[in-house]
Amino acid sequence: MDSTNPFIAIRSLVKRYAEGDLRRTLFDDLSLDIDQGQFVTLLGQSGSGKSTLLNLLGGIDLPDAGQIHIGDQALTDLSEAKRTRFRRRHIGFVFQFFNLIPTLTAEENLLLPLELNGLTSPDRRERALELLNNVGLGNRRHSFPERLSGGEQQRLAIARALVHDPLLLLADEPTGNLDTDTGARILNLLQTLHRQTTITIVMVTHSREVATRADRILTLDNGRIWEAP
Repeated sequence: MDSTNPFIAIRSLVKRYAEGDLRRTLFDDLSLDIDQGQFVTLLGQSGSGKSTLLNLLGGIDLPDAGQIHIGDQALTDLSEAKRTRFRRRHIGFVFQFFNLIPTLTAEENLLLPLELNGLTSPDRRERALELLNNVGLGNRRHSFPERLSGGEQQRLAIARALVHDPLLLLADEPTGNLDTDTGARILNLLQTLHRQTTITIVMVTHSREVATRADRILTLDNGRIWEAP
């Protein structure tokens, strides 16, 4: 994509929040471009605003000033209801603690985003089950999350985040709750899925080793963002 027309465009972003009787400025005039199909990792110390930036990109939170564009959509101009619909249709989330619904089977967890988006055709369902096979869980489709290992739950969470063909995948420490070997397998899976699609990925991590798996490494520090060469 032409760098003058980035897929994600953050412009003059300002975000403040209350800390006791004080107002802390987390971002001040933050700007960033990310092209379509890039895999970007976001490093930074605890409290630097990594997860907050993901929430802003996902439309879960709004900035105090500035603009966020995803594709041709000005996310910050949408009402809460419209942001919810945009997020549900075009954005996938992967979290450190999986956030699977314990009363639903693996298959039911996977199909939930399709049902929320009204995408319940037989073809869609078949593709969803193919995705479950692609992440190595085809034989666990009727298992409940508590019967799955941590790595299996995270693989299911990744499949669920991708099942509705989102434009953007936001991952918040997706390997942070896993052992080293399992975490490496999850990263391999993300890289493989990224190569097979045109999806854009923004992943928060505290590990520089994990960050090197991406196309770009960004670091948040004191409300500013800089890029490793």
